Amino acid sequence: INIGTVFVFYENCLLVNEFPSLSETFILNQITGLVQAGHSVDIYARNAQKASKIHPLVEEYQLVNNTYYYPYLPANYFLRALKALWLIIAYFWKAPKAILKALNFKKYGRHASSFRLLYCSIAFIQQGCPTYDIIMCHFGPTGLVALDFRDINVLSGKICVTFHGLDLSAYLIEAGEDIYAPLFEKADLLLPISDFWKQRLIELGCNPNKIQIHRMGIDLEHFAFKPRKTEEEQKVRLVSVARLVEKKGIEYSIRALQKVAQQYPAVEYIVIGDGPLMHELSQLVQTLELQNVVQLLGWQQQDEVAKILSTAHILLAPSVTSSNGDMEGIPVALMEAMATGIPVISTWHSGIPELIHHEKSGILVPERNSSELALQILNLIQDPESWSRLGQ
Repeated sequence: INIGTVFVFYENCLLVNEFPSLSETFILNQITGLVQAGHSVDIYARNAQKASKIHPLVEEYQLVNNTYYYPYLPANYFLRALKALWLIIAYFWKAPKAILKALNFKKYGRHASSFRLLYCSIAFIQQGCPTYDIIMCHFGPTGLVALDFRDINVLSGKICVTFHGLDLSAYLIEAGEDIYAPLFEKADLLLPISDFWKQRLIELGCNPNKIQIHRMGIDLEHFAFKPRKTEEEQKVRLVSVARLVEKKGIEYSIRALQKVAQQYPAVEYIVIGDGPLMHELSQLVQTLELQNVVQLLGWQQQDEVAKILSTAHILLAPSVTSSNGDMEGIPVALMEAMATGIPVISTWHSGIPELIHHEKSGILVPERNSSELALQILNLIQDPESWSRLGQ
């Protein structure tokens, strides 16, 4: 499972896997919020985002100027070893002790024997082995990497790790439930985004005194509140904003729309987002003959998302536990929708019930239940007077 984000700030440091990532706007918002507050931020990432669109915040704040990428790691081990030899020759004089530590296969295991630790260390060595007030790591595995960086002295500072969901669900199935023991001992602060994940960290053996729930937030200036209502002969517009992966459950909302459209044809469903399931979901739309009902728009700029949300009547976020155990944190798209006054329908999943109080600030349905989802959609369509109450 390829996850992890690392930012590095001058006063704080951010470590990430890929930057800038279009699907991780919460990271961009955190960085820009820190910059607005007067902090200097450095970002260290493994990969540059390969996308035709760049998030406007990246350009507005010129974040690429403070982003440092680790040297490319060849897939072929022989070529990787040859390049590692070149890196050792080129940079040994700058940080001899750190490079020797990065090659300690016995202590650092596969992180060292794969030469990943050496390669990644070069980015910090190039910056003079910097010291930061805070090393901010998004996702647990990135925190483990940061411990190694700090241990070999290419990076100094207090390590804070944000846990989102994947890193405490599917990743543990793959890596084992003791994988975070070093973080529990050596990290300075662990920041799960919900009480649900806080309890999971405690179950895994973390000292509760090291844990502080740190919820994701949104910039309310981008989302104007407007009570929802429909005009006569106007279609009811449903919308989802999600990366097209299994845990977002978009398959079940599309299947639910087939049932809804049979009883209430004056409905349309817009899905904003891109991802590996785009083709599969497009095929599903065609198979269910919903081309006139469902639109898959792909990724959109944040202002475009806000514009679409302003004209939508109901938001769907049918999150599920994926087949590999991957789970959500609390989807930011839900927060954005609720900020605009849209009534939302989601699932009894992960930390979502901490955001949505069933039948008070939204509707919750069981996971993977398209029939119940369809029923609740129809209930809302037939009771538009409840929209303003649920959207407050």
